[in-house]
Amino acid sequence: MKARVTVTLKNGILDPQGKAIEGALKSLGVDGIASVRQGKVFDIELAGADAAKAEAALKDAADKLLANTVIENYRVEVLG
Repeated sequence: MKARVTVTLKNGILDPQGKAIEGALKSLGVDGIASVRQGKVFDIELAGADAAKAEAALKDAADKLLANTVIENYRVEVLG
């Protein structure tokens, strides 16, 4: 079974890396960039076929390791 955990900064948290990427895109001539927020994506393969158990285990992992829940949000998607 495959899953994806997406981690992003919470609204209101400064994102200096996103600002740097935004500036670089503009300097490369990419038009229409209003803002950039940077995040992390974890593609994870799991043994087993129980989607509910997988989602619960990944939420636990995100709470404990993958995300700093003080400043980051996360989303768990079980892809099948």
